[in-house]
Amino acid sequence: MDKVPELYEIFKGEVANVTDYGAFIKIPGCTKQGLVHRTHMSSSHVDRPSEVVDVGEKVWVKVIGNEVKDGKQKISLSMKVVNQGTGNDIDPNNVVLEQDARKRREFRDYSKQKITLEAVLNTVCKKCGCKGHFANDCFMQPGGTKYSLVPEEDEDKEDKTKSQKTAKKKKKEKKRKKHSRDRETSSESESSSTSSSDSDSEPAKKKKRHAEKTKKSSKKKKHKKHKQRP
Repeated sequence: MDKVPELYEIFKGEVANVTDYGAFIKIPGCTKQGLVHRTHMSSSHVDRPSEVVDVGEKVWVKVIGNEVKDGKQKISLSMKVVNQGTGNDIDPNNVVLEQDARKRREFRDYSKQKITLEAVLNTVCKKCGCKGHFANDCFMQPGGTKYSLVPEEDEDKEDKTKSQKTAKKKKKEKKRKKHSRDRETSSESESSSTSSSDSDSEPAKKKKRHAEKTKKSSKKKKHKKHKQRP
């Protein structure tokens, strides 16, 4: 049987493997290995565990967890609570470990992200007699009537009046367009009539001119005849 170290026991182990999320440490006198997560390698933030430890390096660690999940025993270790030079326990009362455990629990259940409104005032308003607010913040008018929301009927009436106004505007625009069209048609008819009258008057003028010429020629002939008789 492998001798597994007890909880919060400190020992010196050799780094067997380094991954992106931490380093596996060989436990002396045991075939099993423990994991030092990168969050427990140093008190400062660690992005790459390979920058902190190398394979074959010996480090001081403290057992902070020993669980069995899915039939496998998982041993959690920590480097930041142990002095790497002397091996002394920096956190003998495990205060740092408890704080880390709280942070993990709060992150898992999202308790910090919940918004709770627990600060309700116990004062009584002098205007309306209700609890939870002051008289300066009360929504009651001096006469004693509270502000009420606009009913839906009034909103419907406003919508109807708006629609009626838009319909009236459309009717006026249609009438204006018809009136302008009628004016255009009347002007076109007048221009056509004047052009027709002008065309009709031209042959009448020609006839009048022809008649006047014939009269003049007949007068001249008569005058010549009178002169030839003596």
